[in-house]
Amino acid sequence: MKKLKLTTFILILFTSYACTDLETLPKNTLLPNVLFQDEGSYISYLAKLYGSLTLTGQDGPNGSGDISIINDEGFGSYIRAYWKAQILPTDEAMIRWTDAGIQDLNFMTWSSDNQFVRVLYYRIMYTISLCNDFLAVSTDESLLANGISEEGQQRIKTYRAEARFLRALAYWHGLDFYRNIPILTQISSALPVQSSGEEVYDFIIKELDEIESDLGDPEIGFGGPYYGRATKAALWMLRAKVKLNHSVYTGSESTAIYSEVIDDLNEIMNTGYVLEDEYLNLFNANNHTSNEVIFALTHDGTFSQSWGGTTFMVRAALFDGMEADSLYGVGGGWSGIITTSQFNDRFEKGGVLDYADTRNVIFTTGRIEAITEDFRNTLTDGYASAKYSNVTKEGVAGSNLDHVDTDFPMFRLADVYLMYAEAALRGASNGDRATGLSYINELRARAYGDGSENILDTDFTLDYILEERGRELYFEGHRRADLIRFNKYSERAGGDEFIWDWKGQNIDGTSVSSHLEIFPIPASELGVNSNLTQNEGY
Repeated sequence: MKKLKLTTFILILFTSYACTDLETLPKNTLLPNVLFQDEGSYISYLAKLYGSLTLTGQDGPNGSGDISIINDEGFGSYIRAYWKAQILPTDEAMIRWTDAGIQDLNFMTWSSDNQFVRVLYYRIMYTISLCNDFLAVSTDESLLANGISEEGQQRIKTYRAEARFLRALAYWHGLDFYRNIPILTQISSALPVQSSGEEVYDFIIKELDEIESDLGDPEIGFGGPYYGRATKAALWMLRAKVKLNHSVYTGSESTAIYSEVIDDLNEIMNTGYVLEDEYLNLFNANNHTSNEVIFALTHDGTFSQSWGGTTFMVRAALFDGMEADSLYGVGGGWSGIITTSQFNDRFEKGGVLDYADTRNVIFTTGRIEAITEDFRNTLTDGYASAKYSNVTKEGVAGSNLDHVDTDFPMFRLADVYLMYAEAALRGASNGDRATGLSYINELRARAYGDGSENILDTDFTLDYILEERGRELYFEGHRRADLIRFNKYSERAGGDEFIWDWKGQNIDGTSVSSHLEIFPIPASELGVNSNLTQNEGY
């Protein structure tokens, strides 16, 4: 198996955890001195931390869910909730299902009671709580008391750095989606106190700076002990992403910080990652072999099953006529995800869809582009686009037709290229415009198989980079943050605001309030913690 294993030991360790209160320990049925007397226990617990990003509970795809606030456990997947929150309130896609709250994401009409807004918040806080508990049981004093060898202590030091990375990653998501969230690094009996976006930003950067030397060295592709785990390269990427968005999170812009972004990106590019030859091989059942992927959330159709994660990303995008079993390696599609006309326009050339661009997999057969008033009740409204598959590059289906083997490439080299180009244009003193342009053209050369569609320096603008990010990174969970960073998302943009199908619950789209750039703190949290104040506008 190619994944960091979630052993039976750890799967039975935790029971359902429904609140987001960071002072509450994840429930555990065994005493710490029984649990942690050998290094394997710490490895198992570390696996649970990684698993919290992809799995939903303790018993395969259903049963003993981590959080118990929803009826469908598949909705409780961290990465599924993250994906929907980054994609559905944008010009990339909609979901036609009628589950309570999902249309509010399409229409940008959510409230603090929306179940998907609530699930995402709880998932983020659950991962933070797990990381805090892991750090509490793996202190130097605990390791000595449990008789862990000196060599084991050194390895566990790396595990602790990974736990802090995962906590920083979760805090980044909390900052990006909710902005004003509590910062807690240990179990406490006190109710959490809210922090500002700037305070959360500073905390994340400080954490990443402190753990950098303790993480494993970057590995290119699958084969070593760190595939699917945080390395220094993953840290450089996370830090660069947080800093690239610094003006959004802190309210002020600094060209010096863009230079720091370039520093981290150069570290990654000096490591040896290379672009995958064929774009769609980044999203198939053996994408773990790619030398482009920097940090992936691993999935295995046999050993780590979930109705969220990439199983959702593959199956929800498939409709009748798309040959789910033979072309995508799954036992049927879920007829959910449809693209907006504005998304389709990004792949048009001369008014027609440009399939010479190998990134374009928009499916039109038997479908209409328009998303009509009746789109929730019809299976033909809107084009489809199935980017992910459960078939290897050799054409072999994954290990399971229900749950996929496809890993989720959270960080990859193409994004490094796009971020470099953006930071250079935003004024980084160590960024080179010509180099940034060459990186953009490398991505376009891969997309078209040659250099025939390379752009000129006159085309190389921030607006062009945003459009190219839309073509290169669609359905990877970037679009909402990108639109906000480029000031295209809400009325704050004035005449530059993007309008798309059904934005603001208007079939043709309409302007929306700037308070929608962040989500509300769930009403259930406000009800139990008087230290929290609701985000403005809700």
